[in-house]
Order: sequence, then structure tokens, then C-alpha cells
Amino acid sequence: MWIHEHKNWPNFNWDTGKLASKLADIRYQQGLLLGKMKGLGFTLKSEANLNTLTNDVIKSSAIEGENLNPEEVRSSIARRLGLDVAGLVPSNRNVDGVVELMLDATQNYAAPLSKERLFGWQSALFPTGYSGIRRITVGGWRTAESGPMQVVSGPIGRENVHFEAPHSDHLENEMKRFIKWFNSTQENVDPVLRAGLAHLWFITIHPFEDGNGRIARAIADMSLARADGISERFYSLSTQIESERKGYYQILETQQHGTPEITGWLKWFLECLGRSITGAEKSLSNVLFKSRLWEEINRQPPVNKRQHLIVNRMLDDDLEGYMNTSKYAKLAKCSADTALRDIQTLKERGILIQNPGGGRSTSYRLAKV
Repeated sequence: MWIHEHKNWPNFNWDTGKLASKLADIRYQQGLLLGKMKGLGFTLKSEANLNTLTNDVIKSSAIEGENLNPEEVRSSIARRLGLDVAGLVPSNRNVDGVVELMLDATQNYAAPLSKERLFGWQSALFPTGYSGIRRITVGGWRTAESGPMQVVSGPIGRENVHFEAPHSDHLENEMKRFIKWFNSTQENVDPVLRAGLAHLWFITIHPFEDGNGRIARAIADMSLARADGISERFYSLSTQIESERKGYYQILETQQHGTPEITGWLKWFLECLGRSITGAEKSLSNVLFKSRLWEEINRQPPVNKRQHLIVNRMLDDDLEGYMNTSKYAKLAKCSADTALRDIQTLKERGILIQNPGGGRSTSYRLAKV
């Protein structure tokens, strides 16, 4: 018996006591991270959001075995968010489709979910109407003609069925019930738990011929954005799931063979989410370093425009090698003497550190804060 065949489906229940401490820890971690991000200026906050969304899109697709070009993903997101980012490259329509799905889910998190919205998301994932070389139903629920929706492994004739979704005849009613629940506000369930429940519920119904996993994770991200109360994303659940892909599929399969008692699934979801928040500070380390450095610099008299430009270029890590006088003069469009004076001032203030060596090989790096 699959979970959706159980007599109590979809009346999910769980042991709140077993999840309370984990949920409280998650909420505490979220508060710490969002507090740090709130203190950033607009530019750094936008960079952090862009980095997180880029990772989220790339890793959610990687879970399904699709490898997207990171530069194309970053460029597509930046253009749609109206960010002035250097080095943008053209992106293909497959990348743009995944990006449009993720941005609609997270930037418009407060908007109601609907059948039409879900159809639009799935259509964005498959703009040609094909999944690989196979033509699929796009912009509609899967049909009986596509056959049973099964997840299998093993050789032909000895397949191991890991999961079988509800029959296509039931999809309209199943999705009406899911969408009504997702849009409801009366239920007294923490939004973080709702994210885990929404993910499991949608993935169990598996309403589309393809794209269910990415849409389920987008729905979870949408729920988490509601939990955070902001559209910016600073931690990536999909990035963590991708790194724990084996455990992710194991817990999903275990729950599909179980009942609507989902404490085990929610426990795994919270633990995975917690690790994603903990790992966010590492992935955003460059942005946070920039913030700390500028905070330190701004405690003293302001640097001039040339120095501001050079420090930012060094922070962006798009320079070959260390900074030196000739490179400074070229980037800042000033004389070598002016460049040397600027560098010496930055060195005296502890912003730059001189590397070992001298003469023509004299070079500088940013101090750590």
C-alpha cells in the first residue's frame, strides 16, 4: 500500500514533541542569518540573494541529473532582478525557464498558488514540449495515455518499483485539495513545517509527466519565503538536498511506503534545512567579508573614489594576481605617483598588506578582518 492509498490520506499527522526542539533551533538559526543579512547595504544584499538563487537553481536541476551553466543561470537571474552585474552572458531558454519558475515562487511568495500558475511553471521547464527526446504533456496534468507514474530501478523484467503515484483520474481532485490547503491561513502549523509537508504532499501526487521534483522544491522555497517574510533568499535548501541526494531519496521512498504519520520525514527535512542554513554563512563568506571590511574602513575617514574602486575590484576577486602600482594606475586612470600614494595610505590604514618581496615585484593584498 502506498501512502496515498491509506484510508487516512491526506490527513497528515506528526509528533510535535519530537520536532519541537529542532524547529526552535531552525527558527533561531534563521533569525541569526536574516539579522546579518539585514545589516548589509543594498548592493551586498543583492549580491548575496543573487548567489543563493543561482546555487538554488543549479542544484535543484542537478538533483534531476541536469547540469546548467552557472554563468548563464547567474546572468538570467540578474537580468530579471534588474541587477547591474558585470560579465553577464546570454542564456538559453531552458535556463531562463528554470529561473522564471524559481523567481516567481520566491519573489511572489505571497501570491496564491493556482492550477494555472503550476501549469505555467511546468511549461517554463519544458518550453519545447519535450523532455529530452520524449514528447510530454506540458501545461496540464499527466494523462492516462502516459501510463502509470512509477519510479523504478533495475533491469527490464526485474524492475524494483520504488513508488507509484495516484492514477491520473484522481489528479484534478487531489490537486484541488492540495492547492486549497496550501493557500489556507487558518491552520495552526508553523510555516517551516508547512514547507516540509507541502514538498512531500506535492511529490506524492506527482501531477506532471516531468518536472515534479523541481516544482516540489520550488513550492518548499515559496513556503520558506513565507516563513522568513522576505523575497530575498540567503540559504538554499536545494543545495543541501543535492549534497545529501541519497538520503533524500531514501527518506522519500520510506515515507511513500508508510502512512500519513510523517514525523520521520519532517525530522529529516528540518535537519537538512538546518544544515543548509548553517552552510549559508560559508557560501556567503565573500559577501560577509566585504561587509566587515567596509564597516572597518568606514570607521575611519572615508577613502577617495580611486581607493573605493580598487578595494571593490579586489573584493570582487576578478583581478589576475595581486595589486601593484602599475595595475592600480591603469584601473584607477591615474599616474603611478598618485597610485603609489593611494596604496601607501591604504597600507597605513591596515586595509592593504604588502606581500614579501620588493622592487618591481612589490605587490599588495587585502587585510583580513
